[in-house]
Amino acid sequence: MIATATHYQYTRRYTGPVKAVICDWAGTTIDFGSRAPIIAFLELFKKHGVMATEAQAREPMGTEKSVHIRQMLVMPEISEQWKAAKGAEPVEADVQALYEEFLPLQLATIRQCGELIPGWLTTVTKLRQQGIQLGGNTGYNTEMYGQVKAVAKELGYEADVNVCATEVSKGRPYPYMAQAVMEKLGVLEAQACIKVDDTETGIEEGLNAGMWTVGVAVSGNANGLSLAQWDALNAETKESIRLKAHRQMALSGAHYVIDSVADLPAVVDNINARLAAGQQP
Repeated sequence: MIATATHYQYTRRYTGPVKAVICDWAGTTIDFGSRAPIIAFLELFKKHGVMATEAQAREPMGTEKSVHIRQMLVMPEISEQWKAAKGAEPVEADVQALYEEFLPLQLATIRQCGELIPGWLTTVTKLRQQGIQLGGNTGYNTEMYGQVKAVAKELGYEADVNVCATEVSKGRPYPYMAQAVMEKLGVLEAQACIKVDDTETGIEEGLNAGMWTVGVAVSGNANGLSLAQWDALNAETKESIRLKAHRQMALSGAHYVIDSVADLPAVVDNINARLAAGQQP
């Protein structure tokens, strides 16, 4: 007799500690305000007679960069400007040509905006003292990531592994980058991993991978200000922006929302307690 699954009550639940933290780069661990991609996108479109707004450039943030360009080109206002400047609707060949032009602009702005998020190095020390592995993933391609890696290493940080959007069949919000980081790290359980990101699509990636997710609000895309711009604000203005950014990231479905990765160790402690109690993402 073949027994059906309903005859058994066994369910395996991971109750160990967090094994891996997988972080986005721009706006999460480096480049406060995620300025480097925005500066490059605005300059790219301006060269072609299209005056894109920062809000338009930020809307597809977190996606692979050719996808980002494609999504910007189909925005009605940008499409109309492109047609007025070029005499024709944008087509796929334009996406590819723009992507090639984008690369040197992005490489330059990555270095220009190359500063680690305040408190990240302290967080790294605390996490590694717990035996937690640190992975990275990004919408940058491998050449862009090479620049990010070099800048971060100069500042004292190097991820254990990294996966770029161009190294998997589909980038965010698909879970494949996060899963590829797990594979490189040798981690079996998705519920032992935390995905940290400053974009909604990055949080969706982590949720689709079955991981705990942490949205960073102040240091990333939801704020958009550089560290110097942020520091220049008065306390009242900061709090207003902070609350708005937290609300935006909360709508992504993230399990936790924090100001920046400086606040991550307390979240890890909380997730460890929830895992020990049998809770899952």
